[in-house]
Amino acid sequence: MALKADYLVVGAGAMGMAFIDVLISETDATVLLVDRHHQPGGHWNDAYPFVRLHQPSSFYGVNSRKLGDDKIDSAGWNEGLYELATNNEVCAYFDHVLHQQLLSSGRMEYFPMCNYVGDGQFVSSLSGKVHDVAAEKVVDATYMNVTVPSMRAPAFPVDPMAKCVPPNDLPKLSTLASHYTVIGAGKTGMDSCLFLLAQGVDPDRISWIMPRDSWLLDRANWQAHELFNESIVRSFSRTLDAIAESESVADLFRRIEGCGQLLRIDDEIEPTMYRCATVTRAELAQLKRIKDIIRLGRVNRIETDRIMLDGGEIEAVPSTLYVDCTADGLEKRDAKPVFLDECITLQSLRTCQQVFSAAFIGHVESVYSDNTTKNELCTPVPHPDTDVDFLITMLATLSNGARWAEDAELQAWLFNSRLDGFTPADTPTPDEVQALGQLAVTGAIAADRLQKLLATAQ
Repeated sequence: MALKADYLVVGAGAMGMAFIDVLISETDATVLLVDRHHQPGGHWNDAYPFVRLHQPSSFYGVNSRKLGDDKIDSAGWNEGLYELATNNEVCAYFDHVLHQQLLSSGRMEYFPMCNYVGDGQFVSSLSGKVHDVAAEKVVDATYMNVTVPSMRAPAFPVDPMAKCVPPNDLPKLSTLASHYTVIGAGKTGMDSCLFLLAQGVDPDRISWIMPRDSWLLDRANWQAHELFNESIVRSFSRTLDAIAESESVADLFRRIEGCGQLLRIDDEIEPTMYRCATVTRAELAQLKRIKDIIRLGRVNRIETDRIMLDGGEIEAVPSTLYVDCTADGLEKRDAKPVFLDECITLQSLRTCQQVFSAAFIGHVESVYSDNTTKNELCTPVPHPDTDVDFLITMLATLSNGARWAEDAELQAWLFNSRLDGFTPADTPTPDEVQALGQLAVTGAIAADRLQKLLATAQ
């Protein structure tokens, strides 16, 4: 007999869990969850052990359950800011959500270690047993295709005598390397450099292959609770003001950097990448200690005595350990309708806010009846990759926010959503309501300016 459920959800990562949490909380629907891992958490099961959230824990997880203790770090490179959950904390959190909330509801079944093959059918990767599901709707929680380095081999050939490892292997090293070369300019590369520096590795023993320089977000500007007004509201307001006053794309970045919203590794090099990476100024100071930054494009091949890149080749330091950080953790994928017939495809609706977006989609599915209205409220915002994408995703985020502001029911939900980092976690004060109202006004002006700037940039 076929299994039956109102919703078949494929993928128990953060987005799938956030969607199901809202669905179970706000409806009486039944859910069947299929995932290839042995426990929920998606890519967190494969991530390097020293990874932490790049945003406060209070912005992450599912809507109905707090992650962390809302503590402010008193030491380290995140000192003075809200705590960042560790890899183990995130995995344990999702396991608790699954067993203590979702399964205990009596309306969900969970099938780990299974691969979905389509048409309502999935197969156990251990027993080989085939299951058929009769579901009203199928939810694809895997479309964002998060990939971390340990999930695949390096994308370039490596000589058998050269040693290239994912960052997962760094805490396991038992043999001293004479030199470390970190490959990749994204957040994983930054984390790996910071890990090495935190263990006392001399920065002169670290090379960093950086195909593109990136604009970075100052994490101090994206805080919650008692730091909310002086961080998010003020930061977003300054960003919108800078956009509204900009006369060109170059002028826009100059203004946003000038008011402290964007940072960069090298003040002499204009970044061409933007992927929502966040750092503290203390972390940035550490990264700037690494002087051997190789800007010759992507790696094509690693041999025993040289590294071949798009822009040329360099001599390799003997006994170098290469750390591959090139997996595309935030892949820029084509947007597709979130609601199409009886399929729901989870995607970001606010730039780089995946779990909030999945929860929002869950709420829209719970409250609204027709796909046309649902898709009007859920316009995807693809992950950014280039500097110009900063403008594109900001405009799309502002446009979605303006549409949501027209719906009183959605506004009430947003004010009560734990995952909405743009509204206070507690009941907003009159001052906060006024500040957020002013943001909406400035946002409309900034959106108009972004459209004009994009017309000249594309």
